[in-house]
Amino acid sequence: MTTPPTQTTPPTPTTTLLHLDASARRARRSFSREAGDAVAAAWRASHPGPAGIHVHRDLARTPVPQIGEAWTELCDYVLEHEITDPARYREAVRTPAQEAAWAVVEPLLSELLAADVVLIATPMYNYSVPASLKAWIDQVTFPRMSLAGRRFVVAYARGGAYGPGTPRRPFDHQERYLRDFFAGHFAVPDEDMTFLGTELANSLTDPALAGRRDAHDASRAAALEAARRTGESL
Repeated sequence: MTTPPTQTTPPTPTTTLLHLDASARRARRSFSREAGDAVAAAWRASHPGPAGIHVHRDLARTPVPQIGEAWTELCDYVLEHEITDPARYREAVRTPAQEAAWAVVEPLLSELLAADVVLIATPMYNYSVPASLKAWIDQVTFPRMSLAGRRFVVAYARGGAYGPGTPRRPFDHQERYLRDFFAGHFAVPDEDMTFLGTELANSLTDPALAGRRDAHDASRAAALEAARRTGESL
């Protein structure tokens, strides 16, 4: 009697979302956290169970150290020896100080390289990104490093209005910086970047912006809708 072949179920493809928060505000008062959480919630709903791995790192509550001289030595070695494969970066470690620097880099870099989608929830502080986010960027970035093939989503918040056509558009060094960095250093094409966010958050506290409260409310509602759509589409 012939035994029928055993039917095996193919493994479920797994997608990983790396979710970074950079706001100094707690969740209930942070519009960047709110929008980022909406993206993550919609993404998790679209990737239930083993289909999705959600890795969350709060850069404000657990700050990443600033880079030091030993980190620059690692970068110099990688550049001098033309190392472009992140799996080989460990070769640059030759001294105790470099070993300590690598101990900071390695877990952060491993999370980034394992991610299919990188979600960054960040406010604008003083026209740019918070120091907590910049410290993370510095730690995980090495010369001629490509992250092409990954999606980057930025959920932002701003105290004023910095969109196209606004008087303060030239002062936006938040979205412009991140777009330029992702493209110029990580080789991520524009079509793999998504930016969404809430503007005019200061209308809630600044008497000079009180008349812009309706515009803020509309911006917030649009950001949350865009966040849900983006999370579902990733």
